[in-house]
Amino acid sequence: MENLEEIKEKFSKYFDEILYIKNCFDIDKIKKKIVFLEAKQNDNDFWDNKQEALKSISDLKNVNDIFQRLIEIEKDCNDLQFIFKENDENLLSIANDIFKKITNNIEILKKKILLSGEYDKFDAILTIHAGAGGIEATDWANMIFRMYTRYIEKNNFKMQIMNMQYGENNGLKSATITIIGDFAYGLLKSEKGVHRLIRISPFDAGARRHTSFASVNIIPDLGDEIKININNDDLQISAFRSGGAGGQNVNKVSSAVRIVHIPTGITVSCQTERSQLMNKNNCIKMLKNLLYQREIEKKQKKIDNIIGVQKDIEWGNQIRTYTFCPYTLVKDHRTNFENPNVKGVMDGELDCFIYSYLKKINGGEK
Repeated sequence: MENLEEIKEKFSKYFDEILYIKNCFDIDKIKKKIVFLEAKQNDNDFWDNKQEALKSISDLKNVNDIFQRLIEIEKDCNDLQFIFKENDENLLSIANDIFKKITNNIEILKKKILLSGEYDKFDAILTIHAGAGGIEATDWANMIFRMYTRYIEKNNFKMQIMNMQYGENNGLKSATITIIGDFAYGLLKSEKGVHRLIRISPFDAGARRHTSFASVNIIPDLGDEIKININNDDLQISAFRSGGAGGQNVNKVSSAVRIVHIPTGITVSCQTERSQLMNKNNCIKMLKNLLYQREIEKKQKKIDNIIGVQKDIEWGNQIRTYTFCPYTLVKDHRTNFENPNVKGVMDGELDCFIYSYLKKINGGEK
């Protein structure tokens, strides 16, 4: 069991997170907002607009939750520092419980700050494409796919494979999966871009160092909330035989579906369901999400051009580099965050990169 000094050291290392949270909230403003929302609910005409009333109730619940957690953190930090000052090992169990309570409240508040985007709460649709380079690139795409499946498992999310295109000799040409879980898109939106691998190739008899690329796209799965009208005349729909390992239906019936949206050139495909109709419905759903994202990005591009910001993702403009040789290091080029534990990252330990990115786009360290 840990002693007090070890808990004190952990608390010291965690103190930056505590300061970050405290600096993100103005407790006086929160109190005023609570008073305002409570007064609003006492108005005689409060329920005249049911949708607005329900939103107000939800807002009050959220603000009250934030307020209570901030009060608890302040009290628990003071109690913990008192225990450290007393240096009484009989209080070890209490100190450990208090520290766990602090870290739990901090993590919850951190998510409230960093995952407050309009689409953050939704499920996500993630697509991986291998870059040029044959077996090297398809193997890297397969490694990336494995990395995300491990992340999904660690976070108790669920995953539905929508489409898998295997390489001719090894790995993946492309894969599309739906990730189901609270704030899946908000957490994984940081992964959009080009991922670069540097390693000694296991496929090169000369044991030379190779560089491979894979692109990752991530969009929110907005489900029935998307209001996109698709003209059937704009669709080129084709059926093909599913590819992959095993299954009665695989390679025997043309149940897989590919849809090309002619005006935009967007192509989607699904082969995971036994029914051609279900695969077609999944394709339409993915197409609507992609068209909706396209409209959002067009609007954002106009804004970016006005304010002089250019953040288009281009092939070769990697967001992250995974170096396996001559040293081990994973570096995110947007935040400059580095982690030498390549094995851990490839096993799905991505939170350090995700939260570093979320803090940056939410105004940096407070």
